Amino acid sequence: MFQPLRRPLAIALTAALGVLTIAPLVHANPQSSMREERAKRRAELGKEKPADAQAEKKPPQYPNATRQSPETKTSPKLIKQLQAMQAAYEKDDWAGVISKADEIGASSIANAYEKSFSYSMAGNAAANQNDQAKAAAYFSKAVQANGLDNDSHFSTMYNLAIIQYGEEKYADALVTMDRFLAESKSDKPEQLAFRAGLLANLNRNDEAAAIYKDLIAKNPTDKRLLMNGVATLQGAEKFDEANKLLEQAYQRGMLTEARELRALYIGYMNAQRWKDAQKTIEDGLAKGTLQPGPDLARDYQVLAQTAYQDDNMPLAIEMYKRAAPMATDGEAYLNLAKVLDMNGKKADAKAAAQKALDKGVKKPEDAKRILAR
Repeated sequence: MFQPLRRPLAIALTAALGVLTIAPLVHANPQSSMREERAKRRAELGKEKPADAQAEKKPPQYPNATRQSPETKTSPKLIKQLQAMQAAYEKDDWAGVISKADEIGASSIANAYEKSFSYSMAGNAAANQNDQAKAAAYFSKAVQANGLDNDSHFSTMYNLAIIQYGEEKYADALVTMDRFLAESKSDKPEQLAFRAGLLANLNRNDEAAAIYKDLIAKNPTDKRLLMNGVATLQGAEKFDEANKLLEQAYQRGMLTEARELRALYIGYMNAQRWKDAQKTIEDGLAKGTLQPGPDLARDYQVLAQTAYQDDNMPLAIEMYKRAAPMATDGEAYLNLAKVLDMNGKKADAKAAAQKALDKGVKKPEDAKRILAR
Protein backbone atom coordinates (compact mmCIF):
# COMPACT_ATOMS: atom_id res chain seq x y z
CA MET A 1 0.00 0.00 0.00
CA PHE A 2 1.31 3.42 -0.91
CA GLN A 3 2.12 5.57 2.12
CA PRO A 4 3.29 9.15 1.41
CA LEU A 5 6.30 10.10 3.47
CA ARG A 6 6.00 13.06 5.84
CA ARG A 7 8.57 15.17 4.00
CA PRO A 8 8.62 18.06 1.50
CA LEU A 9 6.66 16.94 -1.50
CA ALA A 10 8.33 18.39 -4.54
CA ILE A 11 9.62 21.86 -3.83
CA ALA A 12 12.51 22.91 -1.66
CA LEU A 13 11.98 26.08 0.35
CA THR A 14 15.22 27.66 -0.80
CA ALA A 15 14.30 27.13 -4.43
CA ALA A 16 11.39 29.53 -4.17
CA LEU A 17 12.68 32.21 -1.88
CA GLY A 18 15.35 34.75 -2.59
CA VAL A 19 16.60 38.26 -1.99
CA LEU A 20 16.38 41.49 -3.92
CA THR A 21 19.20 42.91 -6.01
CA ILE A 22 20.85 46.30 -5.65
CA ALA A 23 20.03 49.02 -8.17
CA PRO A 24 22.36 51.92 -7.34
CA LEU A 25 20.88 55.38 -7.72
CA VAL A 26 22.84 56.86 -10.61
CA HIS A 27 21.46 59.95 -12.27
CA ALA A 28 24.54 61.75 -13.56
CA ASN A 29 24.87 62.54 -17.23
CA PRO A 30 28.43 62.52 -18.59
CA GLN A 31 27.40 65.35 -20.93
CA SER A 32 25.70 67.61 -18.40
CA SER A 33 28.67 69.37 -16.81
CA MET A 34 30.27 69.94 -20.19
CA ARG A 35 27.40 71.89 -21.72
CA GLU A 36 27.98 74.90 -19.47
CA GLU A 37 31.74 74.54 -19.88
CA ARG A 38 31.46 74.56 -23.68
CA ALA A 39 29.16 77.59 -23.60
CA LYS A 40 31.64 79.45 -21.41
CA ARG A 41 34.54 78.52 -23.68
CA ARG A 42 32.59 79.52 -26.78
CA ALA A 43 32.16 82.96 -25.25
CA GLU A 44 35.90 83.18 -24.54
CA LEU A 45 36.72 82.02 -28.05
CA GLY A 46 34.44 84.64 -29.58
CA LYS A 47 31.77 82.22 -30.72
CA GLU A 48 28.87 83.63 -28.72
CA LYS A 49 27.98 86.22 -26.11
CA PRO A 50 28.80 85.55 -22.47
CA ALA A 51 26.01 84.15 -20.28
CA ASP A 52 23.71 86.70 -18.75
CA ALA A 53 24.31 88.09 -15.29
CA GLN A 54 21.75 85.84 -13.63
CA ALA A 55 23.44 82.72 -15.00
CA GLU A 56 26.83 84.05 -13.88
CA LYS A 57 25.48 84.23 -10.34
CA LYS A 58 24.30 80.65 -10.35
CA PRO A 59 24.97 79.21 -6.87
CA PRO A 60 27.66 76.52 -6.65
CA GLN A 61 26.53 72.91 -6.62
CA TYR A 62 29.02 72.06 -3.87
CA PRO A 63 29.07 75.07 -1.51
CA ASN A 64 30.86 73.17 1.26
CA ALA A 65 33.70 71.86 -0.91
CA THR A 66 37.17 71.86 0.63
CA ARG A 67 38.80 72.27 -2.80
CA GLN A 68 39.61 75.84 -3.83
CA SER A 69 38.10 76.43 -7.26
CA PRO A 70 40.95 77.49 -9.60
CA GLU A 71 40.97 80.25 -12.16
CA THR A 72 39.62 78.91 -15.46
CA LYS A 73 40.91 80.92 -18.41
CA THR A 74 42.32 80.02 -21.78
CA SER A 75 45.57 81.46 -23.11
CA PRO A 76 45.65 83.20 -26.55
CA LYS A 77 48.32 80.76 -27.75
CA LEU A 78 45.92 77.80 -27.75
CA ILE A 79 42.75 79.48 -29.00
CA LYS A 80 42.95 78.00 -32.51
CA GLN A 81 43.40 74.46 -31.19
CA LEU A 82 40.57 74.88 -28.70
CA GLN A 83 38.35 76.28 -31.45
CA ALA A 84 39.20 73.32 -33.67
CA MET A 85 38.33 70.89 -30.88
CA GLN A 86 35.07 72.73 -30.21
CA ALA A 87 34.18 72.65 -33.91
CA ALA A 88 34.89 68.92 -34.10
CA TYR A 89 32.62 68.31 -31.13
CA GLU A 90 29.78 70.27 -32.68
CA LYS A 91 30.12 68.15 -35.84
CA ASP A 92 30.01 64.92 -33.80
CA ASP A 93 33.56 64.22 -34.95
CA TRP A 94 34.50 62.26 -31.87
CA ALA A 95 37.82 61.01 -33.23
CA GLY A 96 38.72 64.59 -34.11
CA VAL A 97 37.86 65.78 -30.59
CA ILE A 98 40.06 63.11 -29.04
CA SER A 99 42.94 63.90 -31.40
CA LYS A 100 42.80 67.63 -30.59
CA ALA A 101 42.44 66.94 -26.88
CA ASP A 102 45.57 64.78 -26.95
CA GLU A 103 47.47 67.58 -28.71
CA ILE A 104 46.41 70.15 -26.14
CA GLY A 105 47.03 67.81 -23.23
CA ALA A 106 50.57 67.13 -24.47
CA SER A 107 51.34 70.80 -25.12
CA SER A 108 54.00 72.34 -22.91
CA ILE A 109 52.19 75.68 -22.97
CA ALA A 110 48.76 74.34 -21.96
CA ASN A 111 47.66 75.37 -18.48
CA ALA A 112 45.83 73.11 -16.01
CA TYR A 113 42.43 74.37 -17.08
CA GLU A 114 43.05 73.80 -20.78
CA LYS A 115 44.25 70.26 -20.12
CA SER A 116 41.34 69.40 -17.84
CA PHE A 117 38.79 70.90 -20.22
CA SER A 118 40.28 69.10 -23.24
CA TYR A 119 40.44 65.75 -21.45
CA SER A 120 36.83 66.19 -20.32
CA MET A 121 35.79 66.83 -23.92
CA ALA A 122 37.71 63.72 -24.98
CA GLY A 123 35.99 61.71 -22.24
CA ASN A 124 32.59 62.75 -23.54
CA ALA A 125 33.67 61.98 -27.10
CA ALA A 126 34.85 58.51 -26.07
CA ALA A 127 31.56 57.92 -24.24
CA ASN A 128 29.73 58.89 -27.43
CA GLN A 129 31.82 56.27 -29.22
CA ASN A 130 30.67 53.72 -26.63
CA ASP A 131 34.26 53.25 -25.47
CA GLN A 132 33.71 53.42 -21.73
CA ALA A 133 37.25 52.38 -20.80
CA LYS A 134 38.70 55.22 -22.86
CA ALA A 135 36.11 57.64 -21.44
CA ALA A 136 37.15 56.67 -17.91
CA ALA A 137 40.82 57.19 -18.77
CA TYR A 138 40.16 60.70 -20.10
CA PHE A 139 37.90 61.69 -17.19
CA SER A 140 40.63 60.47 -14.85
CA LYS A 141 43.17 62.67 -16.66
CA ALA A 142 40.78 65.63 -16.42
CA VAL A 143 40.52 65.16 -12.66
CA GLN A 144 44.27 64.71 -12.25
CA ALA A 145 45.02 67.90 -14.20
CA ASN A 146 42.92 69.67 -11.54
CA GLY A 147 42.09 72.68 -13.69
CA LEU A 148 38.29 72.82 -13.81
CA ASP A 149 36.06 74.91 -11.59
CA ASN A 150 34.51 73.03 -8.68
CA ASP A 151 31.18 72.24 -10.29
CA SER A 152 32.79 70.82 -13.44
CA HIS A 153 35.61 69.11 -11.53
CA PHE A 154 33.28 67.23 -9.20
CA SER A 155 30.81 66.40 -11.97
CA THR A 156 33.70 64.91 -13.95
CA MET A 157 34.85 62.93 -10.92
CA TYR A 158 31.32 61.63 -10.34
CA ASN A 159 30.97 60.66 -13.99
CA LEU A 160 34.26 58.78 -13.69
CA ALA A 161 32.88 56.80 -10.75
CA ILE A 162 29.72 55.99 -12.68
CA ILE A 163 31.69 54.67 -15.65
CA GLN A 164 33.89 52.61 -13.33
CA TYR A 165 30.71 51.17 -11.81
CA GLY A 166 29.36 50.37 -15.28
CA GLU A 167 32.61 48.57 -16.06
CA GLU A 168 32.16 46.58 -12.81
CA LYS A 169 35.32 48.11 -11.33
CA TYR A 170 33.62 48.56 -8.00
CA ALA A 171 36.79 49.02 -5.92
CA ASP A 172 38.05 51.74 -8.26
CA ALA A 173 34.65 53.42 -8.27
CA LEU A 174 34.58 53.39 -4.47
CA VAL A 175 38.01 55.05 -4.30
CA THR A 176 36.76 57.74 -6.69
CA MET A 177 33.54 58.24 -4.73
CA ASP A 178 35.35 58.42 -1.40
CA ARG A 179 37.54 61.18 -2.79
CA PHE A 180 34.53 62.89 -4.36
CA LEU A 181 32.57 62.93 -1.10
CA ALA A 182 35.58 63.93 1.01
CA GLU A 183 36.43 66.92 -1.20
CA SER A 184 32.97 68.02 -2.31
CA LYS A 185 31.31 67.47 1.09
CA SER A 186 28.19 66.52 -0.84
CA ASP A 187 25.22 65.22 1.14
CA LYS A 188 23.00 64.54 -1.88
CA PRO A 189 21.00 61.33 -1.27
CA GLU A 190 21.63 59.91 -4.75
CA GLN A 191 25.40 60.24 -4.34
CA LEU A 192 25.48 58.75 -0.86
CA ALA A 193 23.22 55.94 -2.09
CA PHE A 194 25.55 55.33 -5.01
CA ARG A 195 28.42 54.82 -2.58
CA ALA A 196 26.24 52.44 -0.55
CA GLY A 197 25.51 50.47 -3.73
CA LEU A 198 29.22 50.19 -4.43
CA LEU A 199 29.83 48.89 -0.92
CA ALA A 200 27.10 46.31 -1.40
CA ASN A 201 28.64 45.17 -4.67
CA LEU A 202 31.89 44.66 -2.75
CA ASN A 203 30.01 42.55 -0.17
CA ARG A 204 30.46 45.23 2.48
CA ASN A 205 26.76 44.95 3.27
CA ASP A 206 26.86 46.10 6.89
CA GLU A 207 28.43 49.42 5.88
CA ALA A 208 26.04 49.79 2.96
CA ALA A 209 23.02 48.99 5.13
CA ALA A 210 23.98 51.67 7.66
CA ILE A 211 24.07 54.30 4.90
CA TYR A 212 20.75 53.19 3.44
CA LYS A 213 19.03 53.15 6.83
CA ASP A 214 20.15 56.71 7.50
CA LEU A 215 19.02 57.84 4.04
CA ILE A 216 15.64 56.12 4.36
CA ALA A 217 15.06 57.78 7.73
CA LYS A 218 15.64 61.15 6.06
CA ASN A 219 13.77 60.29 2.85
CA PRO A 220 10.98 57.89 3.90
CA THR A 221 8.97 58.29 0.68
CA ASP A 222 11.83 57.44 -1.70
CA LYS A 223 10.86 53.95 -2.82
CA ARG A 224 14.05 53.19 -4.73
CA LEU A 225 16.13 54.03 -1.67
CA LEU A 226 13.86 51.79 0.35
CA MET A 227 14.17 48.78 -1.98
CA ASN A 228 17.95 49.15 -2.18
CA GLY A 229 18.09 49.37 1.59
CA VAL A 230 16.02 46.20 1.89
CA ALA A 231 18.26 44.38 -0.60
CA THR A 232 21.36 45.43 1.32
CA LEU A 233 19.93 44.37 4.66
CA GLN A 234 19.09 41.02 3.13
CA GLY A 235 22.66 40.77 1.85
CA ALA A 236 23.86 41.46 5.39
CA GLU A 237 21.49 38.69 6.59
CA LYS A 238 19.49 41.21 8.62
CA PHE A 239 16.20 39.80 7.43
CA ASP A 240 14.08 41.05 10.33
CA GLU A 241 15.19 44.63 9.69
CA ALA A 242 14.54 44.24 5.97
CA ASN A 243 11.06 42.87 6.66
CA LYS A 244 10.32 45.74 9.03
CA LEU A 245 11.17 48.31 6.34
CA LEU A 246 8.98 46.51 3.81
CA GLU A 247 6.14 46.19 6.32
CA GLN A 248 6.23 49.91 7.09
CA ALA A 249 6.29 50.73 3.39
CA TYR A 250 3.34 48.41 2.75
CA GLN A 251 1.33 50.09 5.50
CA ARG A 252 2.03 53.46 3.85
CA GLY A 253 0.83 52.13 0.49
CA MET A 254 4.27 52.32 -1.14
CA LEU A 255 4.48 48.75 -2.46
CA THR A 256 2.60 49.16 -5.73
CA GLU A 257 4.46 46.71 -7.99
CA ALA A 258 4.37 42.93 -8.01
CA ARG A 259 8.10 42.55 -7.33
CA GLU A 260 7.82 44.87 -4.31
CA LEU A 261 4.88 43.00 -2.86
CA ARG A 262 6.63 39.70 -3.53
CA ALA A 263 9.65 40.96 -1.59
CA LEU A 264 7.35 41.46 1.41
CA TYR A 265 5.62 38.09 1.34
CA ILE A 266 8.86 36.27 0.57
CA GLY A 267 10.30 38.00 3.62
CA TYR A 268 7.37 36.70 5.63
CA MET A 269 7.99 33.20 4.29
CA ASN A 270 11.67 33.34 5.20
CA ALA A 271 10.60 34.40 8.71
CA GLN A 272 8.01 31.55 8.75
CA ARG A 273 5.19 34.07 9.06
CA TRP A 274 2.97 31.97 6.83
CA LYS A 275 -0.37 33.60 7.60
CA ASP A 276 1.03 37.05 6.92
CA ALA A 277 2.47 35.80 3.63
CA GLN A 278 -0.84 34.25 2.60
CA LYS A 279 -2.80 37.40 3.48
CA THR A 280 -0.37 39.60 1.55
CA ILE A 281 -0.70 37.39 -1.52
CA GLU A 282 -4.48 37.35 -1.33
CA ASP A 283 -4.66 41.12 -0.88
CA GLY A 284 -2.29 41.60 -3.80
CA LEU A 285 -4.42 39.40 -6.05
CA ALA A 286 -7.61 41.15 -4.96
CA LYS A 287 -6.14 44.56 -5.79
CA GLY A 288 -4.61 43.38 -9.07
CA THR A 289 -1.05 44.10 -7.94
CA LEU A 290 -0.25 40.39 -8.28
CA GLN A 291 -1.16 38.37 -11.33
CA PRO A 292 -1.31 34.57 -11.71
CA GLY A 293 1.93 33.11 -13.06
CA PRO A 294 4.82 30.72 -12.43
CA ASP A 295 6.39 32.80 -9.63
CA LEU A 296 3.15 32.97 -7.72
CA ALA A 297 2.59 29.25 -8.34
CA ARG A 298 5.98 28.48 -6.83
CA ASP A 299 5.22 30.64 -3.80
CA TYR A 300 1.82 29.02 -3.29
CA GLN A 301 3.57 25.65 -3.34
CA VAL A 302 5.83 26.79 -0.51
CA LEU A 303 2.75 27.70 1.52
CA ALA A 304 1.19 24.35 0.63
CA GLN A 305 4.32 22.46 1.64
CA THR A 306 4.44 24.27 4.96
CA ALA A 307 0.79 23.53 5.66
CA TYR A 308 1.46 19.87 4.78
CA GLN A 309 4.36 19.67 7.21
CA ASP A 310 2.16 21.27 9.91
CA ASP A 311 -0.56 18.64 9.30
CA ASN A 312 -2.94 21.33 8.04
CA MET A 313 -4.23 19.26 5.14
CA PRO A 314 -7.20 21.46 4.14
CA LEU A 315 -4.87 24.45 3.73
CA ALA A 316 -2.26 22.36 1.89
CA ILE A 317 -4.94 21.16 -0.55
CA GLU A 318 -6.23 24.71 -1.08
CA MET A 319 -2.75 26.12 -1.71
CA TYR A 320 -1.86 23.34 -4.19
CA LYS A 321 -5.15 23.91 -5.98
CA ARG A 322 -4.24 27.57 -6.41
CA ALA A 323 -0.71 26.80 -7.52
CA ALA A 324 -1.37 24.00 -9.98
CA PRO A 325 -3.21 25.81 -12.83
CA MET A 326 -0.62 28.61 -13.06
CA ALA A 327 2.49 26.40 -12.77
CA THR A 328 4.59 25.68 -15.86
CA ASP A 329 4.63 21.92 -15.20
CA GLY A 330 2.50 19.31 -13.46
CA GLU A 331 4.45 19.03 -10.21
CA ALA A 332 1.89 21.03 -8.20
CA TYR A 333 -0.91 18.83 -9.54
CA LEU A 334 1.12 15.74 -8.54
CA ASN A 335 1.62 17.07 -5.01
CA LEU A 336 -2.08 17.89 -4.85
CA ALA A 337 -2.88 14.32 -5.97
CA LYS A 338 -0.65 12.88 -3.25
CA VAL A 339 -2.25 14.94 -0.49
CA LEU A 340 -5.77 14.19 -1.75
CA ASP A 341 -4.95 10.49 -1.96
CA MET A 342 -3.52 10.50 1.54
CA ASN A 343 -6.75 12.07 2.81
CA GLY A 344 -8.95 9.43 1.17
CA LYS A 345 -10.22 11.63 -1.68
CA LYS A 346 -9.47 9.03 -4.33
CA ALA A 347 -11.53 10.41 -7.21
CA ASP A 348 -10.13 13.92 -6.77
CA ALA A 349 -6.62 12.48 -6.41
CA LYS A 350 -6.94 10.61 -9.72
CA ALA A 351 -8.21 13.72 -11.49
CA ALA A 352 -5.23 15.71 -10.19
CA ALA A 353 -2.81 12.91 -11.13
CA GLN A 354 -4.10 12.92 -14.70
CA LYS A 355 -3.65 16.68 -14.94
CA ALA A 356 -0.11 16.20 -13.62
CA LEU A 357 0.63 13.77 -16.45
CA ASP A 358 -0.97 16.10 -18.99
CA LYS A 359 1.30 19.03 -17.95
CA GLY A 360 4.39 16.86 -17.46
CA VAL A 361 6.21 15.71 -14.34
CA LYS A 362 9.68 14.40 -13.56
CA LYS A 363 8.35 11.12 -12.15
CA PRO A 364 5.24 10.12 -14.10
CA GLU A 365 5.25 6.74 -12.35
CA ASP A 366 4.08 8.49 -9.15
CA ALA A 367 1.01 9.84 -10.94
CA LYS A 368 0.35 6.51 -12.66
CA ARG A 369 0.51 4.73 -9.33
CA ILE A 370 -2.32 6.91 -8.00
CA LEU A 371 -4.33 6.39 -11.19
CA ALA A 372 -3.92 2.61 -10.89
CA ARG A 373 -5.50 2.34 -7.47
